[in-house]
Amino acid sequence: MKGLIVAIQFLTRLPTPRLTVSSDEFAASMRWFPAVGLIVGALVAGAGWAGARIDPWTGALTALVLWVAVTGALHLDGLGDIADASGAAHKDRERLLTVLGDPHAGSFAVVAIALQLMAKLVLLHALLDRQAFVAIALIPFAARIGPLVWSRALPDLHAGLGSRFRNAVRPLDFLIWGLALIAAAWASPSLLVAPLVFLLWGWWLSRKIGGISGDGHGAGIEIGESLLLAAALLLAHLA
Repeated sequence: MKGLIVAIQFLTRLPTPRLTVSSDEFAASMRWFPAVGLIVGALVAGAGWAGARIDPWTGALTALVLWVAVTGALHLDGLGDIADASGAAHKDRERLLTVLGDPHAGSFAVVAIALQLMAKLVLLHALLDRQAFVAIALIPFAARIGPLVWSRALPDLHAGLGSRFRNAVRPLDFLIWGLALIAAAWASPSLLVAPLVFLLWGWWLSRKIGGISGDGHGAGIEIGESLLLAAALLLAHLA
């Protein structure tokens, strides 16, 4: 269970036992990212359910605040960095890498993060209004399968945190989480669009950014979560 604890420490702000791990053990923790998504999803759905006892907007706000707090805005930071880099690079790779490594947030980052939070708030409200708690709980799990795919399918953008995961994911991990995604889709069929989301984000990163990095993983998780929320809402509407 060491890998799961390390993954929880890396992806969330939840309290965990202190562990000393090697570089290889840290990289191997990526295999547990979807499991961390199940924990995050359960907490978010629970917060939404509790807040929705008052009204759906309160539930949506409660769920969103807890979502950001539990993850420490880690993925939002990646989304902001990717937005700044892609907006300011102008096809100049050196400038892209420079902006990507700049810790300051530019106007592109502010706009991207604001739109992301608004999108999640509105989508959570609509899903809570339809009592789609299962869909909300499973979406963070599905979105965190994406990094397993991108780490194997895309080249490293630079030597950094993301590159440490390069060869950590095994074929067995894809089989386990692929089967888990199919099982989850029985409860929430909209999750079947997740592979398409992974493909589209990987294609965009390859075309616009040139590879994968820690920021690319974080941004992909955020965008994946919003798209999966939208897919769940669309399915509920059609049903």
